[in-house]
Amino acid sequence: MPYQDRFPTLTVVDHPLVKHKLHLLRSTDTPRKLFRELIEEITTLMTYEATRSLPVEEVEVTTPLEAMVGHRLEGRAPVVVPVLRAGLGMVSGVLNVLPGARIGHVGIKRDHDSLQPIEYYFNVPPQGGSLRFIVVDPMLATGGSASATIRGLKARGAGDIRLMCIVAAPEGVEAVSRNHPDVPIFVGVMDRQLNDVGYILPGLGDAGDRLYGTE
Repeated sequence: MPYQDRFPTLTVVDHPLVKHKLHLLRSTDTPRKLFRELIEEITTLMTYEATRSLPVEEVEVTTPLEAMVGHRLEGRAPVVVPVLRAGLGMVSGVLNVLPGARIGHVGIKRDHDSLQPIEYYFNVPPQGGSLRFIVVDPMLATGGSASATIRGLKARGAGDIRLMCIVAAPEGVEAVSRNHPDVPIFVGVMDRQLNDVGYILPGLGDAGDRLYGTE
């Protein structure tokens, strides 16, 4: 069954450049500097798709030749919410497209025995129903951290939330879809499954470790 049939809120950003950069991102031969650059580049490409449905409004603009009606984003740019720590690697990729975006930070760690998320930090800009949020995390494995982050945003008044991850497992997409059926999910690729300790297969290892040299 196609993933889109199983998960109506899922969009796989099936672009040749994303595919090319993903194969480099996975490789054990990829040095840390290039790994960081690839995370940023893939995120920038994915942000175009994740923001496709943002509303726009008409605005008058004067070109060197004449006046016309153009378009701009309605309201403020979405707030980018990286899930610490690996999500920080995606922030610059979003800011390449939305340089005026504000940034929140959510600290979620996974209990290695139960695999359940534990929140240890939550700091986002003042919220309201009119604000939009893009939660970013390179890996969507069990879905626990993403679901907990989205739940925390909703508890603080957020209404328009979308999730963007580079590599996902079906188990994680299913969990987020079940817990938050109103949240669109954008991924670069859907991998096969999780292993018995909650890592994505074939995956790319621990994104945080590879970003920050803590292998």
